[in-house]
Amino acid sequence: MTTHPDSPSTPSTPSTDSERLEDCYPVLAALSAPARERLLRAAQWMRVPSGAMLFDDLQSCEGFPFVIEGSVRVSKCAPSGRELPLYRVGPGETCIISSSCLLGHEDYNARGVTEADTLLMMLPKPVFDEMLGERPFREFIFHLFAERIADLMQLIEEVAFRKLDQRLATLLLGKGRLLHVTHQQLADELGSVREIVSRLLKNLADQGLVRLAREQVEILDPAGLRKLSAEGSSKP
Repeated sequence: MTTHPDSPSTPSTPSTDSERLEDCYPVLAALSAPARERLLRAAQWMRVPSGAMLFDDLQSCEGFPFVIEGSVRVSKCAPSGRELPLYRVGPGETCIISSSCLLGHEDYNARGVTEADTLLMMLPKPVFDEMLGERPFREFIFHLFAERIADLMQLIEEVAFRKLDQRLATLLLGKGRLLHVTHQQLADELGSVREIVSRLLKNLADQGLVRLAREQVEILDPAGLRKLSAEGSSKP
């Protein structure tokens, strides 16, 4: 992971950061004493503001991120500007794009942007390579790699086999009765464009399922949305 040059970051090295690192990533306690000391000595601490681009397509990957607080949204971007969110990396989780780039010696093929003020520890590539010699670390990387692959397979299934109105209904559910969100934000989450999502939202409003206002969606009929999510629209 490489911090984008247009995205400022401030190093943070309080002693509590190392304790928080081990709280988020218990696997570090299973490393041999020399390996653990080597990892902590090489740690590069970064505090990055919300909305900062951490990496982008075709950038080289120089390190492996451990997220302590905040969240990083990883997306695949098209030349047109459309994005498809792939996954988010929160505390205790890993970025499989970063790990695959490091393991395969490839450049990034996705974009990572912070969704909140984020504290992370960057492990330089040479030390990441050394840590793979430690069985607990290696198993940790590949276990979470498998979990992320399963998530991505589910995303592929959603995009390929479910209609956009079903996915929109699913996205609206489970966030409370009143959502403070723009049509563009919903489109970004769905990997679609605002105009299409706006039209679908108007259809939902016409059916009495939601009420629309500026940067706001009110859920009027959760049961109807759940039915749409499960069965799809009867309209062509």
